[in-house]
Amino acid sequence: MRITKITKNPFLLFSPFLVLYILLVFILPTHGTTGDENRYIMYAQNLNNGFYSLPGNDIGDGPGYSILLMPFMALGLPLICIALVNALLYYLSVILLFKSLQHVVSFQLALLGSLFWGCYYNSYENIPLVLPEIFSAFLISLLIFNLLMAFRPVNSKKTKKYIYFSGFIIGYIALTKVIFGYVLAFMLIGSGLLWIINRKNADYRTVVIIFLIALTTTIPYLIFTYRVTGKTLYWGTSGGENLYWMSTPYEGEYGNWFHPPVNGIIPDAEYIITLNHRADFEEILKYKGAERDDVFKKLAIENIRSHPVKFVKNCVTNIGRLLFNYPYSYKFQKPATLLRILPNGILVVFMIFCLVPTLINWRKIIFPGRFLLFFALLYLGGTTLASAETRMFTVIVPVLLFWVALIIQKSIKLSMTWENVDLK
Repeated sequence: MRITKITKNPFLLFSPFLVLYILLVFILPTHGTTGDENRYIMYAQNLNNGFYSLPGNDIGDGPGYSILLMPFMALGLPLICIALVNALLYYLSVILLFKSLQHVVSFQLALLGSLFWGCYYNSYENIPLVLPEIFSAFLISLLIFNLLMAFRPVNSKKTKKYIYFSGFIIGYIALTKVIFGYVLAFMLIGSGLLWIINRKNADYRTVVIIFLIALTTTIPYLIFTYRVTGKTLYWGTSGGENLYWMSTPYEGEYGNWFHPPVNGIIPDAEYIITLNHRADFEEILKYKGAERDDVFKKLAIENIRSHPVKFVKNCVTNIGRLLFNYPYSYKFQKPATLLRILPNGILVVFMIFCLVPTLINWRKIIFPGRFLLFFALLYLGGTTLASAETRMFTVIVPVLLFWVALIIQKSIKLSMTWENVDLK
């Protein structure tokens, strides 16, 4: 491919995507009442009023995304302004992924990987929504770039700057989507143990520093949750409820999340769900906040112990929802679900294709590549155990594309020539 002035400038190269994303904002509705939008808006308004959540109330999300929303709420700007910011952030995430890939793969492969992310229409539905998925994907793309810079074999002040940035970004990702808080804690402990075992490895020391900075970034929020709930390293009150629905032992329920009162799509769905879970919720609804979260977790653990095979089945169906938005309990399936199969199906095929080269050449893979792969796998593993949706998969796609491109570039040789076969 001929490299011109336009292809050298990623801001120009990918500018059509910015136009596309802005058009989507004006085509698709932005009304602030879809899914969890109201909750993020409420938290942003709370922060503007000097508090986040009162003792005894639920803490469904970290404050990362709500902090971004604060100026929009304070100035009374229309929600479409937030959607336009989402469009800009998605465009910048494409550029960041491209610039990251350019450091490790050929221009052509970097372009293909970035075009895939730019054309990844499973994320398009999130652009007009006041939800953290687009912002999280931008932070993930920013993390990829900073990690590559942080692990360059140059011990300079600039390298240290990227180490600090990487730690702050991971911390802020955890504040935006609290499941990454558990990823942060696990990787901090794991990297610390690896550094103790091999003190001469500078990479492990760098990782420990990065995660200590990340943890420091989250300390103000963790102090707040401790003061509100009395629990240490407590990230939010939604984990128990998600695990409860994932542990459902009833046939015909696949582990997707419900929130009472349930408005079922198929006839009698609300009646069936109420019948199955009435006894549990009579106990659950006696409590609020962290205490209710504890009851959810207790009931979930009892379900898992009593019906372990059903829990495994629910985890498998959860992977289906994560990738293809299917299946859901008590809901009619929509033909639009088929559209999700194409991009995620292609990505899954390449991921499976890259597994063997990854395992064979593990020690030869650059350290940021291994770091990011562990980061992604821990997130996906944790998401599989809680009730998930496709939008939760979209945030980690930049890391998966980076990994696939890296493995294809370094480990796989493809030949496009045709050899004649002599049958005589």
